[in-house]
Amino acid sequence: MAEVVIDAVPQKVRDLFNKGFSALERGRLDYAIDMLSECLIDVPQFLQARRFLRAAEMQLYKANCGSSVSRIAALASTLPLYPVALLKMYKGGLPAVNAVDKLLRKAPLFKPYMLMFAHAAESADMPEAAVQMLEIGREHHVDDAQILEGLGEAYVKGERHKDAIACYERVCELRPNDPAALKLLKDAMALDSLSSDWSQAGEEGGSFQDLVRDSDEAKRLEKESKAVKSEADINLLIDDTLKRIEAEPENTNYYRSLSRLYAQIHSFDDAENTLKKAIELAPGDPEIENALMNVRVQRFDAQIKELDAQGDAEAATAMRGERDQFVFDDLQDRVHRYPNDLMLRYKLGVIMYENKYITEAIQQFQLAQRNAKNRTRALYYLGMCFNVKGQFDLAAQQLQTAASELSVMDGTKKDILYAMGEIAEKTGDTVSALEYFKQIYQVDIQFRDVAQKVEKGYGK
Repeated sequence: MAEVVIDAVPQKVRDLFNKGFSALERGRLDYAIDMLSECLIDVPQFLQARRFLRAAEMQLYKANCGSSVSRIAALASTLPLYPVALLKMYKGGLPAVNAVDKLLRKAPLFKPYMLMFAHAAESADMPEAAVQMLEIGREHHVDDAQILEGLGEAYVKGERHKDAIACYERVCELRPNDPAALKLLKDAMALDSLSSDWSQAGEEGGSFQDLVRDSDEAKRLEKESKAVKSEADINLLIDDTLKRIEAEPENTNYYRSLSRLYAQIHSFDDAENTLKKAIELAPGDPEIENALMNVRVQRFDAQIKELDAQGDAEAATAMRGERDQFVFDDLQDRVHRYPNDLMLRYKLGVIMYENKYITEAIQQFQLAQRNAKNRTRALYYLGMCFNVKGQFDLAAQQLQTAASELSVMDGTKKDILYAMGEIAEKTGDTVSALEYFKQIYQVDIQFRDVAQKVEKGYGK
């Protein structure tokens, strides 16, 4: 089903939309949600209404769910609806879309529900709605590989191959050693190349058979459609990427892809020079500069691995020190040049903390916490910095704030609770310490030495 624009909807639906939009502007979020939901019952493909519905739901959720307790309660309120949604998902179609919509109304930022909606929309032949949801997911779950993979898949189905390539390239940066992610990227690149060649052939009166008749072309497509396994495969892809750059010399995405391929075969000089050309095209692009730093770190790591293999432990240790100093100096330089890049400040703060520059690390984390993506980790490290200084009350405050903003017991929350337990131990509050450790113990008995701490606490 194709997207329906506002000019094509019935007057009744248009009136509902106008009421809902007006209510959203005035902050009457419950009424806005009701009106926009009514629009979608009549015209499910009305994506403009769906986008404003999501915006209203998220505003209401953020207003009502500022604490971890309220977020857990909101998620718990979806549990009675969840089995129904699963059953509808099994059958697919519009009933599945409507069922997941009810879940999102109560927990619009919960990633599993976003992914469920995308699958439901695909099953209902509403690919544009799936793309819309995953694009919203990408905005609120920055650099989440699962969201990016789903969005890339949706882009491929919509033949938006360049957008898919951008998603998969980011997934490969997040998971550099994942062959499945690399395969997705190569598949998208192959489809992009094939669609471009097909379009050109159509203009010239050719056919698909004409395109794949050439054996070299067929080999290239074969290599792109699988995970890279040999240096020969990579060299074939390098040749193809060079052709892409020749055709689109200002597309910096191709330079980043080429650099990554060079790095895989340890052609680090070529990888660096490629990124330097990209920086000339897009000076001040933090992602390209970060890619350049990663290539240089990969060079260090390759040299360290070779020294370890040769049994030269002393030289390997010296090289590790040189690598760490390079990373530290590079981050300091980039923070100086890009003082508003809070991700860089977070990374610099971590290195400063690890090297016991505690006061300097505090300064970085106090700024880095403004970045939503790393806020809870920055608060955690702030707590750890104050802990090192012996300022336990300040440490506990930072950690408590971080814990209150996490509804899921992930690795970060375990780190936070463990640190809170240790601080409670140091201040003599063994009862609170045991409670913190027990929260971890209930979900991950193997986390650090939490099992011994809990069992020791029960023994007392």
